[in-house]
Amino acid sequence: MARPAVTHPGAPAGFLTTALCVPQWQGSSAPSARRLSVGAHRTAALLPADRVVTVPVRDDPGEFDQGVKALDVLVANLRATEAALATIEGQVFTAGGECGVDLAPITAAHARYGDDLTVLWFDAHPDLYTPRTLPSGSFHGMVLRTLLGDGPAPLVPADPLRPPQVILAGVRAGDRTEHEYLAHTGIRAHGVADLESAVEGLSGPVYVHIDLDVLDPASFASVGYPEPAGVTPDRLATLLATLDTVVGAAITEHAPAEGPPDTTEAEIIRGLATALRFSRAS
Repeated sequence: MARPAVTHPGAPAGFLTTALCVPQWQGSSAPSARRLSVGAHRTAALLPADRVVTVPVRDDPGEFDQGVKALDVLVANLRATEAALATIEGQVFTAGGECGVDLAPITAAHARYGDDLTVLWFDAHPDLYTPRTLPSGSFHGMVLRTLLGDGPAPLVPADPLRPPQVILAGVRAGDRTEHEYLAHTGIRAHGVADLESAVEGLSGPVYVHIDLDVLDPASFASVGYPEPAGVTPDRLATLLATLDTVVGAAITEHAPAEGPPDTTEAEIIRGLATALRFSRAS
């Protein structure tokens, strides 16, 4: 049965929003990694969009190569995601899967908006490892570093982001190498206590990446790597609602347990998604 069209709140007439479902799980090494595929489909169904496009990703575990787990799968899935994006007009709301699913959508947004684009990255973890510093090779811990041009060569964008274009928010983990990189590059990073500071003075086109582990696990537990003392869902939704130049977004890392969906967690995802208002920034 076809999914009924749902107009994004605040969208102009004729404004099309596509939920891009990317059920990729191979970038994670969490015990619940394979559940990220289920989480991607459930998240996509909760997004306020006019249609859902599902990327035909590979489902095999792939091969460890060049310091990256399942590199062959990740490259194939990246190409499949790029191909899907090439067929979509209007704004894209990506549903993961692990954080690696946002590599192609953010690269596409950067190609469209150039250096005016700001990537607002809500995550408990900085995701700034490289294949040299993360023994597990889990790409979801490298994706932001890759977007900045320092990652596994087959996945690095031709036109990487610049450090001033990135704002981290809700960070409360990470190792020495990641924090040294933050200090060296001057990337803006905000924890839970100063979360609202992340959007102060923010202008121009904004891409919003949400890893659900930014939330406090007491409120949302279905993630692979929960970190204590996180953001409450209401606080994050309130902050998202203040943004008025959002040109793309993603919700990632939903790893639901076996069994029927958790209705409370579903409402949290729906609430975060509907708080975002897409813009026609050019």
